[in-house]
Amino acid sequence: MIFSFSATPEFDFMTYFARHIQATVQNGLLVIPDHIGDGYIRKLVFGPDFKITIHRYVLREDLVIKRQTSGLGNDLITVFFYSNEQALEITFNDEPHVQFSHRDESAIQVTSNDLSSTIRFPAHQLIHYVVVAIKPPRLKDLLAVSEPNSVLQTITGSGNSFLFFESMAAETKLLLKNMAAIDMNDRLSNFYMQIKVQELLYLVFHKLSLRENAAHQTINSADAERLLSIRNEIISDLSVPPVIRELAQVAAMSETKLKQLFKQTFGSTIYNYYQQARMEEAAFLLKQGKHSVGEVGYELGFSNLSHFSRIFEKHYGLNPKRYSYS
Repeated sequence: MIFSFSATPEFDFMTYFARHIQATVQNGLLVIPDHIGDGYIRKLVFGPDFKITIHRYVLREDLVIKRQTSGLGNDLITVFFYSNEQALEITFNDEPHVQFSHRDESAIQVTSNDLSSTIRFPAHQLIHYVVVAIKPPRLKDLLAVSEPNSVLQTITGSGNSFLFFESMAAETKLLLKNMAAIDMNDRLSNFYMQIKVQELLYLVFHKLSLRENAAHQTINSADAERLLSIRNEIISDLSVPPVIRELAQVAAMSETKLKQLFKQTFGSTIYNYYQQARMEEAAFLLKQGKHSVGEVGYELGFSNLSHFSRIFEKHYGLNPKRYSYS
């Protein structure tokens, strides 16, 4: 199933999606019809400039959501929380889909609404994601930061094009899980959810506020697509360190532009991102208990196991052997 729409400032996803699947919306709730799947979409509005949409369902066929920029300005910030256990496929330029997630199938995406995107959700799998839409002045008032860093300035400013990704910490995953379990028949449920949505925003913008101050580089849909392709290239074989020159050729960017945009978008240099993914993979393999420390180290390209142990301990506070038994 394909659902395409143009992201105009007044567009309401749930209303148009309900028409698309011939369903009705009652009191902010869209129940997925039986012939399509099982589950719901819920919208809560906290004012004309602040709302949340919660998606929780299992579908009988793949769902492809194509979001086209309207060209009418970008006065809306979208914060996308994806916490599925299945891989997320996302693209920003209508190219073949790039699998975003790796071992940790979750992500937080903060974007202006002037970037086109396509997201594919797999059939027969629980889909759970949350979209917070808020206008810059409202977010700026909520954050109330006297000296925001360049990232927060860009997001809360006017007319900026941006895309930022953050990993999802356990605290955020637990909060999303608890929000999904709220009894919405409770008279104060809307009030409670507004508090929890602000808590969600705190968690993501706190992390973004810690990023390095740097001049913002404008990004477009084609750049975003290339960056996701490069990210996929980096994590496709974690036994081989990334070579900037080769990645720049793949991205059709200069090395300088690639390094700047990658760090701006993902909050880390290309090599540090690779090293973090490498250690996360090592932790995953060690916890499985099917591989020795030596096997994990060699599989991830370490010829010196002492070096592997030092780097792993730096990331997790325990050496690989102790971690595997923790």
